[in-house]
Amino acid sequence: MHAVIPSRSLISRRRGLLALLAAPLAGCSGSALLDAVVARDSYRGRAGVAYGSEPRQVLDVFRPLVDRRAAPLVVFFYGGSWTRGERADYRFVGEALAAHGVAALVADYRLSPQVRYPDFLADCAQAVKWAFDHSAELGADRGRVFLMGHSAGAYNAAMLALDPRWLAKVGLAPQRLAGWVGLAGPYDFLPIRNPDAQVAFNWPATAADTQPIMHVTAQAPSTLLLAAAEDDSVNPQRSTVGLARRLAAVGAPVRYKLFERLGHASLVAAMARPLNWLAPVLPEVLAFVDPATTSGG
Repeated sequence: MHAVIPSRSLISRRRGLLALLAAPLAGCSGSALLDAVVARDSYRGRAGVAYGSEPRQVLDVFRPLVDRRAAPLVVFFYGGSWTRGERADYRFVGEALAAHGVAALVADYRLSPQVRYPDFLADCAQAVKWAFDHSAELGADRGRVFLMGHSAGAYNAAMLALDPRWLAKVGLAPQRLAGWVGLAGPYDFLPIRNPDAQVAFNWPATAADTQPIMHVTAQAPSTLLLAAAEDDSVNPQRSTVGLARRLAAVGAPVRYKLFERLGHASLVAAMARPLNWLAPVLPEVLAFVDPATTSGG
């Protein structure tokens, strides 16, 4: 057999599509295009469900078309340097999971400069409590609740999973989680150089315990860390590899992977089913949160 080599025109079209589809993830104006190419008939959804009393304390629900017994449930937090982001721009994450039998929630949370650390963590903890409280009506198993986030959202997920202070405020503990997934997250980023993050964390009056890497223990939930090898927004060696090694050193269950030919935004964009060809990010996530159904082929 002969290998099929994509033509230059096809490669060019793919790169152009990628640039447009990844645009909303970088705070640009391409979210309508990404939304247009992601299926709406592959899941059951509810939009704008309140998990708190503040206007941004709302989430969108994505459920598989066919109810499963004890489906896993993923709570996803998007990035944006804690200063921007909208749950509607990440429908593709909820769709990708629900289309493969995994219930998902995509949550908004309050942003800087309206609030600062740790208020956005308190919001995320409330969203997680909502997930546990409503898991049965979503057809999910309370024992299979996962956290997941990209960039600043991965930081939020990491802090809830590793630092027990935040879930304790809503009557939960990290040990109740089945695991967490970090996509291109900043887990060790002092001193803070990003101007938006400086405001969000009151730099330079930023305590060392704001860093997820400071909260590693052997009791940490099972962890999957994914990043782009050439990420120019968050240093993957310092954050992803550094946190993975710290977790492994204390015997906590962890897996990490760095992807070539991806960037900070395209890493999460590869979750969108039209962009799965970029890299097997979605299969990695599915194998982690639902190994029983993904290992059988």
